[in-house]
Amino acid sequence: MTTVIDGNSVASDIRSEITDCVETLEDSGVNPGLATVLMSDDPASETYVSMKQQDCEEVGIESHHVEIDPDAPAAELFDTIDDLNDDPAVDGILVQLPVPDHVDKREVIRAIDPAKDVDGFHPENVGRLVAGDARFKPCTPHGVQKLLEAYDIETEGADAVIVGRSDIVGKPLANLLIQKAPLGNATTTVCHSRTDDLAAYTETADIVIAAAGVTEFIGGSMLSEDATVIDVGINRVDADNEKGYQLVGDVDYESAEPVVDAITPVPGGVGPMTRAMLLYNTVKGASEAHGVDIELP
Repeated sequence: MTTVIDGNSVASDIRSEITDCVETLEDSGVNPGLATVLMSDDPASETYVSMKQQDCEEVGIESHHVEIDPDAPAAELFDTIDDLNDDPAVDGILVQLPVPDHVDKREVIRAIDPAKDVDGFHPENVGRLVAGDARFKPCTPHGVQKLLEAYDIETEGADAVIVGRSDIVGKPLANLLIQKAPLGNATTTVCHSRTDDLAAYTETADIVIAAAGVTEFIGGSMLSEDATVIDVGINRVDADNEKGYQLVGDVDYESAEPVVDAITPVPGGVGPMTRAMLLYNTVKGASEAHGVDIELP
C-alpha cells in the first residue's frame, strides 16, 4: 500500500519544536524577528507573505513587515534592506520574489546580510552550502530532506533523480543529497527540460523529486514501484469549484499514487515544510547572532 507523506503533520511537529526554541531564546532575553519585504501587488505574493506572518505569530517570532510601492525606485528597496540589515531586532530578512522588472533580483539577494539571509540565496550562503558548511539551507530543499527523514526514507546509496535545475530547489537539493553527511550520500542525477528520454532516468530511481514547474509532467508509467516521489510543483489548473481552480503538482498523482511506494500530495506535502523551514532558519539566525544555544529539530 502506498504511503502518503503528510507534510502538514511533519511541519506541525517541527513548528512545535521551534516554539520551544523561541521560548529558550526569550528566556535569554532574545526575541527572534523575521522581516518580510513586499514590493509587488501580485495577489499570490501578498498571500504568501500573509501566511508567513501567521506562521511567525504561531511560534512566537516577531514579524516585521514592509510594503513598498511596486513603481517606487529600486533605491527605496535597497535602502529598506540596508535598514533591516542594521536593525538588531531583525534576525532574518525575506524579500518576497518576484520583484518588479526595474529591480535587479540578483542585486537584491546580494544586498541582504548573509547572516540574515534566511532564504539561503546569498552567494556566500550558496558557497557555504556547496562546501558542506551551510549557514542556512534553502527552505524547500531542507524541507524535502526533513520529509525523507521523518518517513525513514534512506538516502545513503539511493539513486535520486531531481527533475528541475532551479537555483531555489534543484541545484541546492542536488548539493545536499550528494554530500557526505546525514540525509545525503545519494547518487544524484539532475534532469531538466533538455534531458532526452526523461523516463529512462525516473523509472529506475529510488527517489524522484519533481521540481520542474510543469503541470503533471511525470506520470505513473515513468516511475518504479519502489520509488519515493517528492512533488515540489504547485500549479493552478481550472476546476469546477468555488475558487475556479485547484492546485496540482508536477506529478500526475492519480496515475502515480497506485504505483509507487511513497508520495507527497499537492497541496499538503512540500509546501508546509518550506514554510516551517523558514521559521527554522530564523531561530537559527537569532541563536547564532546572540550566542544562545538552542536544540533545533
